[in-house]
Amino acid sequence: MARIGRIERETKETKIALVLNIDGEGKSEISTGIPFLDHMLTLFSKHGLFDLELKAGGDLDVDIHHTNEDIGLCLGDALSEALNNKEGIKRFGSSFVPMDEALTRVAVDISGRASFYLDSEKIEFPAPLEKDKYDGPNLKHFLQSFAQRGGLNLHISILKGEDFHHISESIFKGLGKALDEATRIDPRTKGIPSTKGTL
Repeated sequence: MARIGRIERETKETKIALVLNIDGEGKSEISTGIPFLDHMLTLFSKHGLFDLELKAGGDLDVDIHHTNEDIGLCLGDALSEALNNKEGIKRFGSSFVPMDEALTRVAVDISGRASFYLDSEKIEFPAPLEKDKYDGPNLKHFLQSFAQRGGLNLHISILKGEDFHHISESIFKGLGKALDEATRIDPRTKGIPSTKGTL
């Protein structure tokens, strides 16, 4: 059976429609009103081999905060829905991805116990130049929202990097590759991959 999550969310701040096929080919149609996030999610889809359809609107006249956060929440909800009871999945995935001078490590456990850690002590994220500029805090908030709703134990380490764009590309490509590995069905795994019997 196809593993697809379909999410629609509408609040006074945002309206989002999202379809995620985790057994896809890396195709994407993405329009969020935040061009930088569109670019990052296209990379996530391509390198994770996920098919992603996403249309979002929000109160971008205020700033990008609400739209950015709610997209992260919806993407996590879609992943959780697509995985259903998580039977047969590999559960764990990791990747190192270089992008020019940047290098990041992403490790994920689809544990059902949401937690997020971003090790960026060596990197000083640039301050936003204007209210709708994508920056380090927005990146962190998106990833945290995604991990929260996806039930992910997500660790990201920025090992090297000077350019925010390159660092972000490395993270989103790595996230796609790590999740591609973690969501794969392992024919050797019988039932739920946990000694508890549930995830």
